[in-house]
This record gives sequence, structure tokens and C-alpha cells, in this order.
Amino acid sequence: MKIHYLSVAAALAVVSIGCNGTQSSEEETKTQPEQSKTIYEAKIDALNTSVTGGATTGTARFAVEGETMTVTIDIKNAPAGIEHWQHFHGFTNDNEAACATMAEDKNGDGIIDVVETEPVSGTTMVPFNELPAKMEVGSDTYPKAAEDGSYHYEAKVSVKDLDEAFAKAFGNAGINLDKRVLYIHGVPADTKLPESVASIADIPAHITLPIACGKINKIQ
Repeated sequence: MKIHYLSVAAALAVVSIGCNGTQSSEEETKTQPEQSKTIYEAKIDALNTSVTGGATTGTARFAVEGETMTVTIDIKNAPAGIEHWQHFHGFTNDNEAACATMAEDKNGDGIIDVVETEPVSGTTMVPFNELPAKMEVGSDTYPKAAEDGSYHYEAKVSVKDLDEAFAKAFGNAGINLDKRVLYIHGVPADTKLPESVASIADIPAHITLPIACGKINKIQ
């Protein structure tokens, strides 16, 4: 029997090329860098319970992966049936923000209004409504609490778009999530508030009244 050495050699060459191709593909997959993810979280505690009649609490999570930040906020026991404005507040000079306490009730009316939060929390920065990167605080697209006072909010935000809008609004101040605090606002329009309760611009005080706050911390 004659053995066709050229045919065998050709077949081995094909097998060798195929194996090398597979190995190369596997090596390329292994060497591709994994996309890093940075996680920030906030435990949200109640404020102004004498007004709300209950303790609004919750959690927030900010997952930054590549060019996308996924924001999830879960709230319990908020005033039911109304929209709740929610934003992170902070300072433009890189100081670390903190949640307000009753020590910030400078006018002694027993209520911490949004203006009284500014010395320790800074200014309102990014709204968590339908389109956070548009930086439109005065929007009617904030989440609405259900009858049990709960709501779930989730949004995917372009980091590039948010950075650009933030720089336009606040100059060189960076997003710096771990130096910010998250506020939840809002009580029903028929809530009786003293005239001493201040608000910002011409926005009614019942909309901006803080009802919960949490410090944002980097955890991963």
C-alpha cells in the first residue's frame, strides 16, 4: 500500500493551523481587559418626621461601569400619592457634604427646610428624575410614591453627558459621588407648614421640604 506523504503533511498542516487559530482566539479573549465597575451606596434615613408623620427610609446605589452609571433608589414610607424630588447635594469646592440634623434648624421652628441644609450639605446638584443628565431640577418626572409610601427608581445615565452638563453648571467641580449626599423631598400640598419654612426660588416649600437623606459612600 502506498502512503501519500504529501496528503498527510497537508492534513497535519491544516490541523496545526486550526489549533493555533483556536489558541490565539482564546489568548485574545483572556487578554482583553475587563470593564471596571465602581459602586457607591447610600443608606437613607428620615428627616422631619414631625411633619411627615412617619419615618421615610431607603437605599440608593450608583454603579458606574464604563460610560454608564446605573442609579437605583428604593424608598419606603414616604408620603403617598405624590411625586418626590430627589437629588444629590454637595459643594463645588470639593468639601465633603453631610446630611442635615436638627442642629441646622437655625430659626427654631422644629423643621429643617431646604435652605437650612445648605451649610452642611451644599447646593442641589443632580436630579434623579426621568433624565438626570439634562440637569433639570424643576421637572415633573420624579417618581411617585404608591399608596404604601414606597417607590422604586432606576435610570441609566451617560457618564459623558452628565460630566458635560455638570461642568457647565458647576465649573471645575467633579461629580465626586462619595462627597455628596442624597436628599428625598416632598410632602402633600395641603400639609400645614409654618411661614418660617423656606424654599428655593419660587418653588413651594412642600415640594422642597427634605424628608430623608443619606451620605453616599464608595464601597467598591
